[in-house]
Amino acid sequence: MTFFETAQRGIASVALRPLLRYIDKKPAGMARLVRLVDTLSGHTFPQKTMEAFLSGAKDETNVWNRFARGVIDDVDRAALRRLLLSLGLGIANGTRRVRRNREKYKCNIPFQILFDPTSACNLHCKGCWAGEYGHKDNLTLEEMESIVTQGAALGTRVYMLTGGEPLIRKNDILKIAEKHKNCTFLIYTNATLIDEALVQKTKQLGNVIFAVSLEGFSESNDARRGEGAFARSMEAIDLLHREKCLFGISVCYTRDNLETVTSDEFLDEMIARGVKFGFYFHYMPLGAHAVPALLPTPAQRQQMYRWLRRVRSAKNGKPMFVMDFQNDGEYVGGCIAGGRNYFHINAAGDMEPCVFIHYSDSNIRAHTLLEALQRPLFQAYYKGQPFSDNHLRPCPMLENPDALRALVKTTGSKSTDLQAPEDVDDLCAKCDFYAEHWAPVAKTLWDDNPHPKPKTQYYRDRE
Repeated sequence: MTFFETAQRGIASVALRPLLRYIDKKPAGMARLVRLVDTLSGHTFPQKTMEAFLSGAKDETNVWNRFARGVIDDVDRAALRRLLLSLGLGIANGTRRVRRNREKYKCNIPFQILFDPTSACNLHCKGCWAGEYGHKDNLTLEEMESIVTQGAALGTRVYMLTGGEPLIRKNDILKIAEKHKNCTFLIYTNATLIDEALVQKTKQLGNVIFAVSLEGFSESNDARRGEGAFARSMEAIDLLHREKCLFGISVCYTRDNLETVTSDEFLDEMIARGVKFGFYFHYMPLGAHAVPALLPTPAQRQQMYRWLRRVRSAKNGKPMFVMDFQNDGEYVGGCIAGGRNYFHINAAGDMEPCVFIHYSDSNIRAHTLLEALQRPLFQAYYKGQPFSDNHLRPCPMLENPDALRALVKTTGSKSTDLQAPEDVDDLCAKCDFYAEHWAPVAKTLWDDNPHPKPKTQYYRDRE
């Protein structure tokens, strides 16, 4: 951290302590907290958004007021304060730098970076490409440290760790999180390696959050993840809740499990166990063992679109933050990959535009992050986004497969599948039918419903 950031963190820490205590005594403290977060984040959020936050903070019947109260009550106060510092100040300082560097270097600069510490995993889940990769590929501690150091210099202050099972490298991850207190680390995990010692260390750091992978209750979850997986995940979730950690769930929804993972029963159970957020991911037919039959039907996709807006309703929703990267494209201007908001680095060091797009023309062992962002593949994303004017069709693979064909072929990018190279025509052929049948449904939803109109670049186009 720079001298300015260190001083800024000290001042903010002093301000947060009495305010968090004040909230316990008076409801008005919630509005004060919203104003402080707005200040700490450098007024990053649009004014209308902040007005909505403040309105909810003043209304104790508002679902988001209940959500915020749940976070404050259920999360260790010292850990929460450290998280607000790393995330709030990281957004404030990082976003300003991201905007400057976008203009300076004429390329996408990401708000967050995903990377895989290892290809190794102790489970073998159906439909997950990582389970096929084996244990041969790993990023070294020095390489992971370099990713975060380079990223932070560009303005990237949020890091998501995937895999493989990232907690196989938990000791190295903790070293990096401890060194980079101005960054926040979200770990997607099957939760089998979460134990008391790890929980206590992450509480001490405050800038590490877990997202536990689930596919529903035991029947649907264990069908993909193996017998007993759901019970082990619940043990980890109960430990995180008992020790007052902030955590959420990561859900891959398919044609088979969509009804379960969107049921009130499932959400209510997760909320009761202390889950504060849910990231929902559309199944993608990647790799030689992909099962296109697991792709949701157009009717199910439409159901998912309406479900998201219902559970996020300030009046009748659930006190848990839920988002879906396919069906929330309208809020971020379509595809966020290729470094526009994020990109992915696999365990072999290949820099991929998306965790679901396994093609690359750069590797961290040969290129810096900035060099990769300026190379043909990421430049094609920079110049080509959005890939559809209908942001309910954001993805260049799933909903616009001809776009991905062109991106890969015109840039000379190679398959980075760690098991077996996958020709882009073979991959996109598994999406053509889906894209064709989703397009008219997406058009109706887009034309018949109000939706926000974010600018294309999102981080550099707003005053």
